Amino acid sequence: MPYGLPRKLRRAFIVQALLASLAVLVGGYLVALVIKHGLVQEVLREEAVHFWSAYARDPRHPAPDTLNLQGYLQAAGAAQNTLPPALQPLQPGFHELKDAGLLVLVDERKEGRLYLVFQRAQAQRAAFWFGVVPVLLVLLAIYGASWITYRASWRLVSPVDWLARRVAQWDPRHPDVHELSPERLPADVQGESRQLALALHAMAGKVSEHVARERNFTRDASHELRTPLTVIRMASDIGLADPDLTPRQQRSLQRIQRAGRDMEAVIDAFLLLAREVDVEPQSELFDVGELVRYEAANAAELLKDKSVRMTVSIDGAHPLVAPPRVMHVVVANLLRNACQYTDAGQVEVRVADGKVVVRDTGIGMSAEALGHIYEPFYRADRNQSHGVGLGLPIVRRLCERCGWRIQLESAEGKGTTATLHYG
Repeated sequence: MPYGLPRKLRRAFIVQALLASLAVLVGGYLVALVIKHGLVQEVLREEAVHFWSAYARDPRHPAPDTLNLQGYLQAAGAAQNTLPPALQPLQPGFHELKDAGLLVLVDERKEGRLYLVFQRAQAQRAAFWFGVVPVLLVLLAIYGASWITYRASWRLVSPVDWLARRVAQWDPRHPDVHELSPERLPADVQGESRQLALALHAMAGKVSEHVARERNFTRDASHELRTPLTVIRMASDIGLADPDLTPRQQRSLQRIQRAGRDMEAVIDAFLLLAREVDVEPQSELFDVGELVRYEAANAAELLKDKSVRMTVSIDGAHPLVAPPRVMHVVVANLLRNACQYTDAGQVEVRVADGKVVVRDTGIGMSAEALGHIYEPFYRADRNQSHGVGLGLPIVRRLCERCGWRIQLESAEGKGTTATLHYG
């Protein structure tokens, strides 16, 4: 996985510095314009007011002539040939003569016209010292503050980044709990980061213990649950070998045998769900048709007291390499549901290419109930006393584990069709 926290932090500070730089540069440019035009214009206008005031007192008062400012007075009615050629075409107002490098204010009164000429280079120097230099100083201050802030933020973020890298390298089934032990943490992992590291260390320890307990339970359950079932199966086999058994005793022993085999299939299915995902279930070659016939015969006992007819249609042989006991559990659940929720009509079982279809004429389900049917402990008809709502959720999990797909179609009062796609 990409570790973007340091990169995002660095990018954020770069963008922040660029935006601040842009804002300061624009501000500096505007300040330079104000100095070069607004301030110079204001100075020239005040100089013009001062000159006319002095001229009113003494008409012989000379035009301004300083280091930065040169003035020319054209009396009313006088010819313009006394003016520099660049000034002669100018009308009253402020002008910028870029070719001549001059800023000119032409102020006209009844006494005549006053031409005040300011060197553009002087204005640019003023804009540089009062606009550009402060901007550069502000930029340096911004860059320095951003660098200091970035370093401080990096020191805060680096422990979290280190933790993320270490945890991402863990194997979820075997997390390295010792890597985050207190004595192995770097010196810069302090404060909240250290608390987080210790919490992860404790959590990893609990996960390791949980995985070990689950692995031990799977191994022990596989052994301990099979032992009594083996005894039951062997005892029933011995009992069935007795020629003096009555028909009733023989039927009871056969039911015990079938129940034992069904229990073995259920145990295998549950152990399959408890194993890790990358552990492939044990597969064998078997015929799906024969398996369906066996489960249909078991489910038929649920229809003894009902006016329901079960039909089984199998078109030829259907060999399959898969976990046979898982298939037993899936088909048995579908058939048991069909028989339990059908009080009249028929239950039809059909094995076609790559699928097993179980169709009944039972109570059916509404569209709302069908949307919740795979939720644990959900029952479409809560008035029924049998079942706790775990069959179909288990069936769906088993199908997903083996790469199969279960499909349900139902209408309230018209029955249900369950299709197992295994091909």
